[in-house]
Amino acid sequence: MAAREYSAVVPDFQYFLNLVPCRTACPVRTNAGGYVRAVAEGDSARGYRIARAPNPLASICGRICAHPCESKCRRGVIDQPISIRALKRTLTERHGVEHALGAPPIVLKPLQLARTGAEGAARVAVVGAGPAGLSCAHDLALLGYRLTLFDAAPVVGGMLYQGVPEYRLSRDLIRAEVDQILSLGVELKLEWRLGRDFTVGDLRRNEYAAVFLALGATRGRDLNIPGKDLDGVINGVDFLLNANLGYRVALGERVIVIGGGNVAIDVARTALRYAASERPPELPGGAEQLLQTWGYDNAFIDAARTALRLGARHVQLVSLEARAQMPAHPDEVREAEEEGIALLPGLGPKAILGRDGHVVGLETLDVASLFDANGRFNPSFTPHTERRVEADTIILAVGQQPDTSCLAADADIQITPRGLVAVDPRTLATTMPGVYCGGDMAFGPRIVIEAEADGKRAALAIHESLGGGTVPRAHARFRPIALNRAGDRYDRIPRQTVPVLSVARRTGFREVEQGYSEEQARLEGSRCLWCNVETIFDSEKCILCSGCVEICPEACLALVPASRLRASAQIAAVADAMSAGGEMGAIVKDEARCIRCGLCAERCPTGAITMEALEIDESPQTALGLYHESMSGGRA
Repeated sequence: MAAREYSAVVPDFQYFLNLVPCRTACPVRTNAGGYVRAVAEGDSARGYRIARAPNPLASICGRICAHPCESKCRRGVIDQPISIRALKRTLTERHGVEHALGAPPIVLKPLQLARTGAEGAARVAVVGAGPAGLSCAHDLALLGYRLTLFDAAPVVGGMLYQGVPEYRLSRDLIRAEVDQILSLGVELKLEWRLGRDFTVGDLRRNEYAAVFLALGATRGRDLNIPGKDLDGVINGVDFLLNANLGYRVALGERVIVIGGGNVAIDVARTALRYAASERPPELPGGAEQLLQTWGYDNAFIDAARTALRLGARHVQLVSLEARAQMPAHPDEVREAEEEGIALLPGLGPKAILGRDGHVVGLETLDVASLFDANGRFNPSFTPHTERRVEADTIILAVGQQPDTSCLAADADIQITPRGLVAVDPRTLATTMPGVYCGGDMAFGPRIVIEAEADGKRAALAIHESLGGGTVPRAHARFRPIALNRAGDRYDRIPRQTVPVLSVARRTGFREVEQGYSEEQARLEGSRCLWCNVETIFDSEKCILCSGCVEICPEACLALVPASRLRASAQIAAVADAMSAGGEMGAIVKDEARCIRCGLCAERCPTGAITMEALEIDESPQTALGLYHESMSGGRA
């Protein structure tokens, strides 16, 4: 049997950055591990500064972020990932814009790096006041530009306000988050509709040096099946918009919501609460874009819950996917079932049935498969498996798309065959000089944090194109630390369940998720594996005694002959030199399995192993430069 070979690399600075998966998975590069550790140590003020630095909507994300960081968290290999989003909420409740009693939130001041002329800093227009637009306006204002933010709605926040149900995201919180951005000197113009009241060309001719388009995906998709035009068939986007505007939507007693992702959940849950509430929503809200724009994939179930609240007595959710395959977040599916919504998974709509022009039911087929031989989403159905489900109302929550008709007068802006604005993927520049685009209009439905990342990337591109000053880089360094975690048994602490309201108390628009207590938050934070702490080996001190290998509880270290290293030419040359006087050994580490307990450093008799923490400058100003990703670093 051939001897096993071990792959090896010479680690550079980017290598160590990539060993912190929660940070690399975050579109805006939030140092999630940093603020999680701060929670565990009881330093919530420092934790908030870390969470807020690259994220102008930190308080909002603490409630509705799709948390891609959690999906990459290495703790998930042991049991379950850290509840990163819930811990962010813990921090923002104490120090963010929603914090009403203690210290005020961070006060941000422009850096004054923008190019100035006879009339001062350059003017930039941002069209669309959702996550992408707000993020772009925030960063450009910090850089010293004069910003004007346009939006067609009577309220600011885009689909955060109009699409996310109030039981998930307080309207007061949205207003507070936006007000902090406006306090940087951003001018806001509401009820200005692109394509009706002005064009992109008008903005460019009106002395705006650059324009960023950040309009959302506000058009719901239809199903091309017989009966789709019958009375009683409602588009999920239209349903949410009307319900959240306070208009009464006529629903029958039996409602079917069709969809398996985001919109249906919010449609259902909004309707469920809407009818039970003593007051209608104050302002427009709801649109199917919700979770395909914000994460959670909750649409179906909220559509069904919404229907219950609007007077329906029986709400069913029909999805192509089996229950375990539904893109909706498992917690949301469970909560929907608890609230009385019946799931009919694994069924595809064949036709909407009618009588005298009105809906009476839905005919379905069993789903045979969701994907074709090439792995593409292409559902197929089992013949002769028709079944009929009675219904008075059918709500279609099957996706959404942006409406580019508002750009009809701006022929220089190219539209792709997919109906999206064509952009340079690096700078987000469109085919019209000085005009940039991001978020849903450029890429299709995005989660909140991805839309924010688009806004931040566009802000830097605009700044560079206008000849602005140098954006500060975020600096990082390694610092030796002493670990005393081995006896803490942090690897045995189970994930703490996020508290929620009981089903009986989920009335009106009260927030369902309640957030951690101080004790729960610190316990959850202590589960972190500290991926920014690295084992540093000094080969000159190592005597290859294998003490570190023997004590490692995860067996992530191995002492192997240098000749068995499969590596780069650089390492191969070193291995050859080591073996010149006889076979030499090398210590190989499996980074994915290491839990940063520090036992190897404690055991080493010569001090050849030290533990060092990678520390990143988390000031809001330097966080503007995160997208250069050429951060300076090195050993301090």
